Amino acid sequence: MDAMSGRVTSEDGTTITFLEYGAGPGLVIVPGNNRRAHHYADLAGLLADSYRVTVIDRRGRGQSGPQGPDYSVDREVEDVLAVLAARGATWLFGHSYGGLIALHAAIARPPAALAVFDPGVSLRGSFPAGWLPRFTELVEQGKQTAAMTTFLRGTGLAPLGNAPGPVYRALAFMLLRGSDGPDTRAMMATTPREIGEVLRLDSDGSRYAAISCPTLLLGGSQTPPYLRDVLPQLARIIPHAAYEIIDGLDHNAPDLNAPDPIAGRLAGLMRRTSPV
Repeated sequence: MDAMSGRVTSEDGTTITFLEYGAGPGLVIVPGNNRRAHHYADLAGLLADSYRVTVIDRRGRGQSGPQGPDYSVDREVEDVLAVLAARGATWLFGHSYGGLIALHAAIARPPAALAVFDPGVSLRGSFPAGWLPRFTELVEQGKQTAAMTTFLRGTGLAPLGNAPGPVYRALAFMLLRGSDGPDTRAMMATTPREIGEVLRLDSDGSRYAAISCPTLLLGGSQTPPYLRDVLPQLARIIPHAAYEIIDGLDHNAPDLNAPDPIAGRLAGLMRRTSPV
């Protein structure tokens, strides 16, 4: 399905672009780290017969403006709220780091309902980031394959387990030189500040008790435990939350491997919470 492109101006003057699919009541999607709007085209397309789906190109990506000198989740929240307001959207979905942004956006201005998949939330030091200093150093040195290898091994997001280093390096090489390679290389410089925000916002999670809208917390059974295990904790904190670990799905289900079950759950949430 063809997408319409658009743009808004965020509170600090930064241009934020988006891709939009379909027509009807609006859903905004907030992509994760190292992802752009077009990576969610299949998910958006599955919903576009009934909903208008707006996928943000977050700051530092594509034609959107840079992260900026005072970058924080707060700036990302302002971007999301600007898109929600400009498009008159009703619902919000965030994936990975985009899930962290979506949770904070819902604190600031609750949508009709919120959904997240594997949100990048750290509770009581749960997010492992010992790899970040080395990754940052390698990115600054322009050693992108080595940096991506460090990222893949450190995050555990690649389904390689305890594979030897050369296997991770081969995967990193392929990711950086495949069809998504230019996007991936361009986005790597945004990762240190984004992961830095995950660490800065580490807490006992009590701040999320301020989310007042119905909230669906999704994760995959093949997702690393440090992401999966925060979901039941958040479900106990957020007043109107439910969580589900979907069997067989991994961290890249929404954008790459399994958009269908995610779309089904989003459609169900939107039907249940439609303001009309």
